[in-house]
Amino acid sequence: MMIDIAKQDILDAKANAVVSIDAGKHNVLGVRVDAVDYEAAVSKIITAAHQQKKLSVSALAVHGVMTGVLDETHRYRLNRIDIVCPDGQPVRWALNLLYKVGIPDRVTGPFLMLHVCERAAKEGLPIYLYGSRPDVLERLTKNLRDRFPQLIIAGSQPSRFRQVSAQEKQEIIKDIRDSGAAITFVGLGCPRQEVWAYEYADELSMPTLAVGAAFDFHAGNLSLAPVLLQKLGLEWFYRLMQEPTRLWKRYVFLNPLYVSLFILQFLKIVYFDPTRATPPEQEMRFG
Repeated sequence: MMIDIAKQDILDAKANAVVSIDAGKHNVLGVRVDAVDYEAAVSKIITAAHQQKKLSVSALAVHGVMTGVLDETHRYRLNRIDIVCPDGQPVRWALNLLYKVGIPDRVTGPFLMLHVCERAAKEGLPIYLYGSRPDVLERLTKNLRDRFPQLIIAGSQPSRFRQVSAQEKQEIIKDIRDSGAAITFVGLGCPRQEVWAYEYADELSMPTLAVGAAFDFHAGNLSLAPVLLQKLGLEWFYRLMQEPTRLWKRYVFLNPLYVSLFILQFLKIVYFDPTRATPPEQEMRFG
């Protein structure tokens, strides 16, 4: 079952409490994260969709930021994504503590997807779903249409769970463009989906949103953490309890490392240079 926004009151609370914030990009451990709220992010996405302009978007929590910290090539990609939203309370806290931007809440992939779908439905902007498995896409499509009856889902394509050839990449691009979609959502998991957005966005000429586990959340495969855990920055613990085998290394090693490096940046002991990054020598072509 799709996330019940009315029951949890999360979207309504955000919509009522947030005044549009767009304070630009800021350095968090060498990764440039946008100090934006939902309203600002959605406005940029919808505007680009109407103008048929390229706009790559991702929502990074601690794990996503750390993929850029530990890999200079991936840091290069992340720092060229047009909007990197602060998904995860520790990332939002870092922006607020370091730069006093006053972001009242994080901007998560799952809820950003719902906000964008709501606006897209109202404004007649078709969407495309790329990634995950056929059964997930089927449930996701049904749930989105149930929640937003006016939403036009122009097409969908499951992940091939491998690297694709140059020809296959062009076939994927053609399928999305020919569908008439104005916005593409990508659910390949971090960091593959950020690589995908970096490599595909220019050729798609539309907003391309890497939304992480949003496909599984809205298809009903994963449940959302209780609101209190979210506010305390403990959603990672809830996710760990759901998928311990897959996620334990991510949280046991990366969370403490993130905190340690943030303290070094906050105390100005270490400067994490966003320009210290290595351009990729070749495309990864995740599919």
